[in-house]
Amino acid sequence: MPTRNPRQFLLDLYGSAVDAVSAAKCLPPYLPQPAAGGRTLVIGAGKGAAAMAKVVEERWSGPLEGLVVTRYGHGAECKRIEVVEAAHPVPDEAGRAAAARMLQMVGSLSENDLVLCLISGGGSALLALPADGIALEQKQAINKALLKSGAAIADMNCVRKHLSAIKGGRLALACAPARVVTLLISDVPGDDPGVIASGPTLPDPTTCAEALAILRKYDIAVPPNVLQHLESGSGETPKPDDARFARNSHHVIAAAQDALEAAAATARAAGITPYILSDGIEGEARDVALVHAAIARQVATRGQPFKTPCVLLSGGETTVTVRGSGRGGRNAEFLLSLAVALDGLPNIHAIACDTDGIDGSEDNAGALYQPDSLLRATALGLRPRALLDNNDGYGFFQALGDLVVSGPTRTNVNDFRAILVL
Repeated sequence: MPTRNPRQFLLDLYGSAVDAVSAAKCLPPYLPQPAAGGRTLVIGAGKGAAAMAKVVEERWSGPLEGLVVTRYGHGAECKRIEVVEAAHPVPDEAGRAAAARMLQMVGSLSENDLVLCLISGGGSALLALPADGIALEQKQAINKALLKSGAAIADMNCVRKHLSAIKGGRLALACAPARVVTLLISDVPGDDPGVIASGPTLPDPTTCAEALAILRKYDIAVPPNVLQHLESGSGETPKPDDARFARNSHHVIAAAQDALEAAAATARAAGITPYILSDGIEGEARDVALVHAAIARQVATRGQPFKTPCVLLSGGETTVTVRGSGRGGRNAEFLLSLAVALDGLPNIHAIACDTDGIDGSEDNAGALYQPDSLLRATALGLRPRALLDNNDGYGFFQALGDLVVSGPTRTNVNDFRAILVL
């Protein structure tokens, strides 16, 4: 029973959530038939792209070739599909070169050919090919500014699409007249396929004017050439009524809801009633934590709206507006804010992890909170509120020995949170 080992129970929930959205579990049912009389070319990008490519290779009966790009450390052993590793969340030259090669590879296809595109979260940074006249260094600077601003993922990807030569449907147009089948593992709230990895093979309803408005909203200064690119409409993306998308199809094969449902099943098997609060929570991580803490407190002290024992599950993609100089991604930030808000209230345990195994740019997936976390921190001379102000959730949980280090999971449906109330 979880009452004996709440820590292991929460780790088991996280493990079952990640396993449920692995490429091996989710991809096989969606494999298309090989091209009749043509080539089958596999392309893709994202933290799960290499694992997806490996599953395709293992299940594919005919000729196969291609190229996918994934984050450093997230590769997989493939024999027919080349795997390139590049930087995330800020793009680098390896990602730019891979994107340029990918465009070149699809440039001579026929209507008899099939392109199987494997997309997962992280593809926006990994498939970095700036539009003509924009330098990679300029995209890197804008990307860094957006990451620090706390911008929502849909806003970030809107800007990225309009500064790119490959995102926002442009990769699909380069594949024409070949048929494109896109399989996606969703890391975005709402599971909009056009937002996942900035939709390289999906038409884009957003506009240059919206991208400009987002940059102004977050007070992000851009160089004159980037401003001119957006104001002139040179960066406009292909729209949903473009006939060149007519033969293409796409399928979201895994999403946050699937991970939460799997965790819920694990909880029920252990005799704990699960409640899924939402699969699409957005907002500042520290503020989202305050809401979760208030609900957990109401359950623990009032038995409302749920009776104990129970576990509260949620997913989505929170953000962190970086004001300090500490270490830690959004899950560590969420959990430290939760700890401060709960202030040692008994019988509440929690885990917050990124399903890709990497919380932001650190080496941990997330962390664990226990009722005595603040007490142990105080004994070590730590000041939790000061650490939160400095965005140093990593430092807090590292000192307690409560980081969760899973290594890359090679999938990504974003945040996973579980709060156990006994």
